[in-house]
Amino acid sequence: MSGIVLSASVRQNLLSLQSTADLLSTTQSRLATGNKVNSALDNPTNFFTAQGLNNRSSDINNLLDSIGNGVQVIQAANQGITSIQKLVDTAKSIANQALQASSGYSAKSSSTSSAALAGTAANLVDGTQIVAGDVLAVAASDANPAVSFTFTATTSLDDLNSALSASNLKATINGDNKLVITSTNNEAASSTIGAVTLTGTGTLAFAAPVAPTADADSQAARKNLITQFNQVIDQIKTTAQDSSYNGINLLNGDQLKLVFNETGKSTLTIQGVDFNPEGLGLSSLTAGTDFLDNNGTNKVLDSLGKASSLLRSQASAFGSNLSMVQIRQDFNKNLINVLQTGSSNLTLADTNEEAANSQALSTRQSIAVSALALANQSQQSVLQLLR
Repeated sequence: MSGIVLSASVRQNLLSLQSTADLLSTTQSRLATGNKVNSALDNPTNFFTAQGLNNRSSDINNLLDSIGNGVQVIQAANQGITSIQKLVDTAKSIANQALQASSGYSAKSSSTSSAALAGTAANLVDGTQIVAGDVLAVAASDANPAVSFTFTATTSLDDLNSALSASNLKATINGDNKLVITSTNNEAASSTIGAVTLTGTGTLAFAAPVAPTADADSQAARKNLITQFNQVIDQIKTTAQDSSYNGINLLNGDQLKLVFNETGKSTLTIQGVDFNPEGLGLSSLTAGTDFLDNNGTNKVLDSLGKASSLLRSQASAFGSNLSMVQIRQDFNKNLINVLQTGSSNLTLADTNEEAANSQALSTRQSIAVSALALANQSQQSVLQLLR
């Protein structure tokens, strides 16, 4: 107020008291908020730098949720692979049971001569039906490679069998004294041998090969194994379909893309695979066609082995991807902590220091009030004289 005149000493003490009050107000504000920089007015450089650090920390923190979902997607796929591998092992067990079962055929494929032999087991060559120089040939089949044998003047049944054994064939003389060529291939018991012919001057001929005779009980058992096998194949299909998380299924060919930083430049794309039975090279079996003999069963086992290799390889790939994602996830968490710590270092107040400042300023304020009172005493003395 312009009408009030203060002495120099009073005004000096008043200014000191006002300055102390301002400092005390600032200190109390810092203690109340915990920050030494609450707005750009307090410290523009620190305020905007801290704001930038906090914004980046917030952006990266928002990405952690999608990264966490990505981890779960990979783990769901990995669980699916683990279960499918167990199902493949179950299918292998069923196929091995088929291998251990009887051949499934009571009689193998054979071809019989049209006439009884004039020769004997000791010497098949009689000069009419079979003549020295004649060639016995058996055409190739699924289970037996082609073979040919040239008769000599003293060829015995044993000599013929020595040549036929390389093609999984055997020659015998039946009760009607006819020459019978029969398959000895137990692995391919369902196969029919190739046509048997005699070329040369001999007159012996052979009937068309006869298909093997199926054993009803054995084939029924194999049919039951096929039913079990197909059930496992169905479970492989549904397991692959169910290995999804949040709508993404890496076992159904879906793609997972993860973003690791706020600019979107750090990414990882994981391409899924088709691990339904077809994608694994597996298929359902058909009764009367599959598991007929060991050869057919071994083909199934080969396909199951390849499926296992695919599963193990992909499990390794997903494991590597999961490791990378978890490493980036941990890195982002640590980076958020670094950013938040840096922001705090720029803006947070030292509460111990501010508490000490508050106490010191309170003391200074009390002293200033006392000094102001002393400065006013001179004017009070003049008032006493006037009275």
